[in-house]
Amino acid sequence: MGVFDRLKQGLQKTRKGFVERLESVFKGRTIDEETLEELEEILISSDVGVKATGEILGYLREKEAEIRKTGSAREFLKAEMTALLGVSERLVVYGNKPFVILAVGVNGVGKTTTIGKLASRFTSEGMSVVIAASDTFRAAAIEQLQIWANRSGAQFVKHQSGSDPAAVAFDAVEAAVHRGADVVIIDTAGRLHTKSHLMEELKKVRRVINKAMPGAPHEVLLVVDATTGQNALRQAMMFDAAIGITGIALAKLDGTAKGGIVFAIKKELGIPVRLIGIGEGIEDLRDFDPKEFVEALFSS
Repeated sequence: MGVFDRLKQGLQKTRKGFVERLESVFKGRTIDEETLEELEEILISSDVGVKATGEILGYLREKEAEIRKTGSAREFLKAEMTALLGVSERLVVYGNKPFVILAVGVNGVGKTTTIGKLASRFTSEGMSVVIAASDTFRAAAIEQLQIWANRSGAQFVKHQSGSDPAAVAFDAVEAAVHRGADVVIIDTAGRLHTKSHLMEELKKVRRVINKAMPGAPHEVLLVVDATTGQNALRQAMMFDAAIGITGIALAKLDGTAKGGIVFAIKKELGIPVRLIGIGEGIEDLRDFDPKEFVEALFSS
């Protein structure tokens, strides 16, 4: 199966639950207030968000005469949704070694798996990677991360369970500097039931990383679970307010019919979606390409 076909397959639920419903609104009908109201309902219920929905509807109203003339609302809709997502802003390793990625997100979103797949990608590209287990509160998280490090050929830095997360992050960055490693990926805890404590802890981890290497972390990557819809958006807002998010990895996109959350995140927050998870395999963590994404959504 080709790369594009894998993407199409991964987005099957979203396509059926979202795009097929959108297209059914326009089938054999002209554009009028009634069809636009139906469209609005579908967009909102698919987690596209109020801002993005308003923009899409505004564009279609503006192009109403052209749409009626060509009879192709689908193409106009596709073009606007692509424009809404903007250009591709992939995760790129740059600058002095090591490139430090701080991975954050609540427990259960697929953070550890995303880190493991990302490490595998970097090592397969010939880079040396250090993974740091700064989620020291869950022994299971450290073990799971160790398995991924072994599988991907990454070096692994951990302390005892319950130790200071910032100390692990500091040691990992220092070790990476001394060893001349290319990339450091730091896992963190995500216990939202102690929200203020968690955010203070993350701020400390961030400060300590910067002490170990001025200018780091170079990427603060928030992993969110696409199946949680608007909740993912709320998490992004909260983490961004606390520590400043530079990119988003949207996991489990293959498991939801509400993939519209991609549009909400872009429009409401302006934070780029860097990566999407569309399946279980290592190769199913994909760079997010807006044009390719919309193309796959609208492909039959």
